[in-house]
Amino acid sequence: MKQLLLALVLASSCGAAQPVQKSQTRTTQPAATPQSTGAKKIDRARLLEDVRTLSSDAMEGRGAGTKGGEMARAYVEGRFKELGLAPLWDSYEQPFDLPKGGKGFNVVGYVKGTKYPERLVVVSAHYDHLGVRNGQIYNGADDNASGVAVLLQLAAHYAGAARPEHSMVFAALDAEEIGLVGARELVKRLKAEKRDVALDVNMDMVGHNDRGELYASGVYYTPALKPSLERVAAGAPVKLLLGHDRPEQGHDDWTNQSDQYAFYKAGIPFVYFGVEDHKDYHKPTDDYETLTLDFFVGAAETVLDAVETLDAELEAATKAGAKK
Repeated sequence: MKQLLLALVLASSCGAAQPVQKSQTRTTQPAATPQSTGAKKIDRARLLEDVRTLSSDAMEGRGAGTKGGEMARAYVEGRFKELGLAPLWDSYEQPFDLPKGGKGFNVVGYVKGTKYPERLVVVSAHYDHLGVRNGQIYNGADDNASGVAVLLQLAAHYAGAARPEHSMVFAALDAEEIGLVGARELVKRLKAEKRDVALDVNMDMVGHNDRGELYASGVYYTPALKPSLERVAAGAPVKLLLGHDRPEQGHDDWTNQSDQYAFYKAGIPFVYFGVEDHKDYHKPTDDYETLTLDFFVGAAETVLDAVETLDAELEAATKAGAKK
């Protein structure tokens, strides 16, 4: 999650915005999180099964170009098939070259929209993490198995009885941790094909917060999206805050710190859902057991509500324009 500029991320891994306030004590259920009201839309058991599987030791930290990354990719592709998503192109798997050799693979499926089928809303989350370092597995439960698990819930929702107004592209992206490579490749192809991409909704670290706080970034650049997100926040099962997207915030501006940056650079509006950094960020302790599970489920419900709301209100919002 949360990349610094490309030169920095290629030298190490993705840079993180520092929390405004760090909690020193972690609990499994944040007291500040209200009871969920939208659980019927989220399959809690499957959500937790997906994040547990993707962040298991068997996945070996899901490093780009590694056996663990291949296993994670196969798992996501299997879930796409199970849900009945159509491939956006000839195959779910879309390969690209990694900066230091080898291949990365995005996994991309979609559901056709009912009202604006030619306009795309891309729902994205990176499935790669840091792999194995010095003999320790970096499982990346929050970063970003959590985002992929929510993406799978959104895909299940729209592949089922619900149908979106805009065509929904579900993109599990590779190689975020080494420079947003998968996102850049996806955006490059969409632009080359002159696809009409109306919005990117990116999720990166949505499963671990002791204060029950989830951030939505991006309305600074597209202010017309703010009323929709404020309505979602008013009834959300977690505390949804808008911010971390203003240039004067420096390192606390998350615009360039995850895959939404590739869309932003291409002039595409984005909403990025994430949490402030916690003590397990980019450490071997970012395991399933350290997630705040009730918050995670509430975050998934909140993101689903936001995507439904944005899908319904997007045409009016995007016509209002965006800051550059």
